[in-house]
Order: sequence, then structure tokens, then C-alpha cells
Amino acid sequence: MRSEDFQSRRSAAREIGLTDDNAASHGDGKVSTRGTRYWNSGSIPLIGPDVLGDIIATAGDIGIVISDVGQVLSVLVNPTHPHFGNLSHWVGNDIRDFLTVESVPKLEAQLTAFSSGTAPARGMELNHSDSGDWEFPVRYTLHQIGPDGALLMLGRDLRPIAEMQQQLVRAQMALERDYEAQREFDTRFRVLMDSIPDPVVFVSMETGKITDINAPACALLGGKPSDLGNNAFAQEFETRKKGELIDTLASLALSDTAKPIEVTSRRTRKPLLMSPVMFRAAGERFLLCRLENADEAEQTPDALTENLNGLYQEGVDAIVFTDRDGVIQAANEAFLNLADVAHVTLVRGKSLADYLARGSIDSKVLIENATRAGHMSLYATKLSSEFGAETAVEISATYLNDRANPALVFVIRDASRVDAVRRPGVSVSDDGMRNVMELVGSATLKDIVSDTTDVVEKMCIETAVELTRNNRVAAAEMLGLSRQSLYVKLRKYGLLSKD
Repeated sequence: MRSEDFQSRRSAAREIGLTDDNAASHGDGKVSTRGTRYWNSGSIPLIGPDVLGDIIATAGDIGIVISDVGQVLSVLVNPTHPHFGNLSHWVGNDIRDFLTVESVPKLEAQLTAFSSGTAPARGMELNHSDSGDWEFPVRYTLHQIGPDGALLMLGRDLRPIAEMQQQLVRAQMALERDYEAQREFDTRFRVLMDSIPDPVVFVSMETGKITDINAPACALLGGKPSDLGNNAFAQEFETRKKGELIDTLASLALSDTAKPIEVTSRRTRKPLLMSPVMFRAAGERFLLCRLENADEAEQTPDALTENLNGLYQEGVDAIVFTDRDGVIQAANEAFLNLADVAHVTLVRGKSLADYLARGSIDSKVLIENATRAGHMSLYATKLSSEFGAETAVEISATYLNDRANPALVFVIRDASRVDAVRRPGVSVSDDGMRNVMELVGSATLKDIVSDTTDVVEKMCIETAVELTRNNRVAAAEMLGLSRQSLYVKLRKYGLLSKD
């Protein structure tokens, strides 16, 4: 700085009261340091260019000095704000080259206002773009800093604010979607509650109050939805306490074979049957109670249904219900005894193949044949217990496909005692089978099939004769042959003289 410029600035400073070489303090309470008084009457001290650059760089996130036509003269970036990167290549270029299309008119309007002396006091928001690689929004305030028309653009990075705004928008949109989904579910629930004919009541287990009830349930309880809503559920029945009724319903909902409980409506004096289902929603447990008029319920159960239920519960043969994949849904006590299982809950959800000796091979044969033909009879295999013991069994499978959820029913009979009392088969059949097996490789297929047919035919005739105790007429009837044909075949196989 030249000496004459320094002297002129010093004289000007004295005139506006920025310096006072002889005073240490003033009556107006302003404090002076080394003869220099600051911030008097809105004035500011003289600041060196190097210090001024640091102040400008740290006062905002970015500072740009441009000419009156928009040429970049200098770029200062806050050293604590590294997101802008190196912008030194902007110097000497037009600032418009680094603005998005919609930001250029904003800058030109400000430059025009400064050139005409009508510059507005408010700032402007510009979006910068550098070679299309990245964009960032900045809010600038313009300050004229020289007689040559140079302008200082002090900017604040708006990206954190923009990101926060985007997060708020996304959160708002998510809330709107959740709200619409909730409205949709509420509408579906309302339509369902109004359209089903079954009397249904929703009860909170925590408060014991009715949270929702449909019109058929209101008719059974003798009230209106507005009267029954949010009422204590236990108060709607005679001689029922809140805690007692809720505990009874909870125990009933957790039981597998429990029957509905009978209650009496306090308003209508009618006996009702109640069947609860427990579920949890939003961290709170609820009871879905289905009501039924006990007087209108069927008093005499169907005899066939009762008998079948008795057979299932007390029958000697094991009965197992599975889905189409062989997963056990229910099993009777006879199956639990056969498999050495303590409780039905231990087998429910497991595959029937887990209890068959050949596992999935037996299960696949049974399921495929029963599904294709509708049933399969007397499939011989072995059943494995929980402890590895094997029992010879005969299994019959039936496919139930006349309802919404198809199922398979397996009747399993213990065959170990039957095998023990069965008479041993004739030795001729074993010899014949061995003879047939020895023919493989030494005779044609046609000859082997012919010999095999003879062996099977002989075995069938022998079995029929044995079952009828050598009654030739009954044996011929059993085999569907005439007496003459039977005698021919007996003579052919040397069985005529067999006792």
C-alpha cells in the first residue's frame, strides 16, 4: 500500500472517529484499544486484505467476487465446508456457465438491479452445476464492494436444508400412504362386520370393554351399538364378574377341544353360547367372541357325527388327518399310543413321514396313490415310534377333496399280531419265485413272463384252496372259474391230490 493512500485513509478514519491516538476511553462508554475506537456510530475499523479474506471465507460457506457483467474474479470456500471441492477453475469464467438454466434469469435480474441502483435487500437462491457432474443449491446475498462495479456474493449451502426438506416430504408421503391404507382397512372391516350374519364382539382383555360389535350381536344382547360400545363386556351377562369372565374366555380360547360356554344376557334374559378366539394387535390382546342363541342351537347332535367322533376318540385303529403335503393336523389317541407320543401337540405340524420306517418313500407312495385314485388300501410298512421302535402296520389312505381345504385321512392298523398268527405260506411259491429269478439272463422276456404267470396262478389257486379248506366248489367261485377249469388247473400244477 502506498504511503499517500495510507495517510489519506488514516485521515478519513480520524474524521469518522475510527482512531484516537490520545484517548484511552470516552464518555459515551465505548472502549478504545491502543488509541483506536471500534464500532462507533455504525462504523467499522479498517481491515487488512488478508484478514478480510479469512472473514469472508468463514462468514459463509462460499464467497464469490464477480464483475458487473458476471465474470468470476475470485472464489473463496469455507475451509470447514469441504463439500464444494476445488472451485479455482471458475476464476476468469462467466458465473452463468456454472448455473442451472432456471437460475440464470435470477442472477441477471439482480445484476440489472445493482446497475440501476435499485438492488433489493433480500437474497436469492441459485442452483450451481459444474459440467453436469453435480449440483448444489446456494442462497446468496450480493454486496457492492468497489467503485468498478465488483460484487461480493456471500452464499450459504442449502443442501442440508434441502435434504431435510426431502426427508420431511418423504415422511409426509409415507404418513399419507399409511393413512390411506388404514382408511381402506377400516372400510373393509366395517363392511365385513355389517355383512356377516354371525353375532361377533371384540373385547379388550386389558380393560374388559367392548371395542367393536356388529348388529346381530347387538340384537342378541338387547342393545344398540351406541349403548354397548365401550361398555364392560361382563356387565352384559348375569352373575358374571369382569375378571372371572375374561379369564374363563382366555382359558377357553387356548384350549383345543373346549366347548362354548353358556351365558345369560342381562338385557334379554336369553341363554347364549359364546366361543372366543384370542389374538394380539398393536401390543394388546383381544378376544373375538362369537355369540349364538342357545335356544336355537341344535339340541340333538347328528348321530353319525357323534358316532364318528366317538370312533376317532376311542377306536383301536390309529387315525391321522394331514394336509396334501402329509403334515399332521390331527391324530387320535390310538396313534399316540402306537408312536409312543405323550401329547397330540407334539405331532401336530410334523410330517407323517417322520413316523414311517421308509420315511418320504412311504409317504410319497401313499399320498400320490390316494390323491390320484381317491383312496389306497392295505399298504404294508413299519411305523417308527419316538424312541426308534418299529411296528409292522397296514395303512389305508383316503383323500377328502370335497371341501375348501383338502385333507388326507390315514387309518393305521397294528399288523404285528396278525403276522404272528398268520399261517406260513406254501414253500412252492418261494421255489417258483426263485426259479423265475434264475431265468433272467438265460431266457427271453416272453418265456420269463409266461413262467411268472404260471407261478402267480399256482399261488392263487393254492391260496384259494387253503382258504376254503379244500372246498373245490367254493374255491372255483372265489377265483371266478368253472369247476371244470379249476380241475384242469389243479391237474396242471399237480394239486389234485393235495389235502
